[in-house]
Amino acid sequence: LRKPNSRYALLARRQTPDVWKQIKDLKAAFQEKADKGGTGNVLAGVFQEPSSKRLYPNGDLAAGMLGWVNAEGKGGGGIEAQLDEELAGKDGKITYAQSGGRRVPTAGGNENPATPGSDIELTIDRDIQYVAQKAIAEQVRKSKADRGYVVVQDTKTGELLTLANAPGFDPGDLTHADPNTLGNAALHDAYEPGSTTKLVSMAAVLEENAATPDTHVTVPNRLHRGDRLFKDDIDHPTWYLTLSGVLAKSSNIGTILATQQLGKTQPEANRSLYSYLRKFGIGRPTGIGFPGETAGILAKPDAWSTSQQYTVPFGQGFSLNAVQATSVYATVANGGVRVEPTLVRGSKGPDGRFSPSPEPKKSRVVSEKTAATLSQMLQAVVDDDEGTGTKAKIDGYRVAGKTGTANRVDPETGRYKGYTSSFAGFAPADKPRIAVYCAIQNPTKGNYFGGRICAPIYKKVMEFALKTLQVAPSGSKAPGLPVTFEPED
Repeated sequence: LRKPNSRYALLARRQTPDVWKQIKDLKAAFQEKADKGGTGNVLAGVFQEPSSKRLYPNGDLAAGMLGWVNAEGKGGGGIEAQLDEELAGKDGKITYAQSGGRRVPTAGGNENPATPGSDIELTIDRDIQYVAQKAIAEQVRKSKADRGYVVVQDTKTGELLTLANAPGFDPGDLTHADPNTLGNAALHDAYEPGSTTKLVSMAAVLEENAATPDTHVTVPNRLHRGDRLFKDDIDHPTWYLTLSGVLAKSSNIGTILATQQLGKTQPEANRSLYSYLRKFGIGRPTGIGFPGETAGILAKPDAWSTSQQYTVPFGQGFSLNAVQATSVYATVANGGVRVEPTLVRGSKGPDGRFSPSPEPKKSRVVSEKTAATLSQMLQAVVDDDEGTGTKAKIDGYRVAGKTGTANRVDPETGRYKGYTSSFAGFAPADKPRIAVYCAIQNPTKGNYFGGRICAPIYKKVMEFALKTLQVAPSGSKAPGLPVTFEPED
C-alpha cells in the first residue's frame, strides 16, 4: 500500500465466507472502539471482492476435453482456455467516495455493470463418454500401459460424441493430479498409427483404378525393398490374397505391393499416396482449434527416406492424433466426404438466444463408389474368420473395422520401444451412423495386438452408442468378399 500511487492491494484470494465473517466481526469491534474515541479502525480499508469457483459435479468425466480454471479464475486448459473469453464475460466497474471505510451516499458515483458470459453447448454425449472412459481406463490398468484414448464421431455431422482419455484427472482438485495426465492426449499425442491407416492406402489404390477388391496379390514371407527386408507381423508361407484379403489379414507386404501400383515409378507412387493422406486430414490441424492440438508429422514425399517410401503405406514413418485417425473412418463411412470434426454445437448468450456454430467444412476425398467398396473390405476384417478384427463383431449389426499394432517411438529416447495398439471402424456398415477409434500406448502386460485389446473396447463402446442413439440393426448380412485365391499350377 505504501507504493507510489497505490490505493489497492490484494491481501488474499478466494477465501471462504467464514473467513470474511471473522474479518467483519473484527472491523465492527475496531469501529466501535474508534467511535468511543479510540484509535482509528485499522481494518476500515479491507473489503471483500466476490469471486467464483468452478465446480465439476461429474469429477473426472471428460476432464481432458473440458480443461480447468486456474486460481485467477481463468481457463487453464481445454475448452475452458479455448473459450475463456466467451464463458467469462466482462467485469463491471464501480467508483464512489468513501469516508472512514463507509460509502458517502450523497457524493455520487459511477457504475458500469458486468456483462454475463455465454453458455457453451458441446457435442459430447455424456453417457457414451462415461462408458468409453471407463472401458479405456480399465484396459490401460490391465495392460499397464502409459495411456489410452477413445474417440466417437458422428459420421454425418462430424460432431465428436466422445473424447475419452485414461488416465485422467479431477479438474476440481488439481493438487492431486499427475501433471502428465493434464490435457487431452487424444489431440495432444502425435504417434505412428500403424495398420489402421492402411485404409488410406487402399482408398488411393481403388480411387486411382490401380486394383480392385478381387485383384490377386501374392505375398511372400519377406520382401526386399530399398535397404530393408520387410515382413508381416507373423512368419507365414506364401499367402495368396485378394486385395480385400490384404486388408483383412493386415499384410504389410501386400500393402507395399498394392501401393506400388499408384505410379510408374516409386517417387510417382509416393506423391499419389501423399496427396490422399493430406486429403484425409493427416498432417494438418483438425479444425477444432483445441489448445495444444498437434497436427502430426507428415513429410513431403520428396523428403521420404528409402525406408519411409515403403513404411508409410502401412502406417509407419509419419504421425497423427487420435481425432485425425477417427476422421479417416468417418470420411469413408460418409460416402467419401470428409466433414471437419466439431466439438462445440453452439452458444447461448445472456439474452437466452442460442447461436449455432458455423457449419463445418466439407470436402470430397474419394468417390461414393470407392467408399462403398472400402466399407465392404473393412467388413471382411471383422466378419471373415481370416480377419484380424473378429473380436469387434456385434450381434445384429454389420461392422466395418481395422486393427493396428504399430512400433512406438519412445518420447524420452526418440527410439522405437513398445507398441501402439489400436482399432478403428464404423457401424452399421450398411448405413453408417458413428465411427469409433481406440488406441492404447505402450501396453506392457499381456497381449499387445490391437485386435486383442482394442477391438473389445471398440465393441463395448460401439454397442452402447448404437443402443443409446437408437440405431436400427442391419437389414442384411455382410457381403463376404473373398480373402484368398487358389494359385494356378
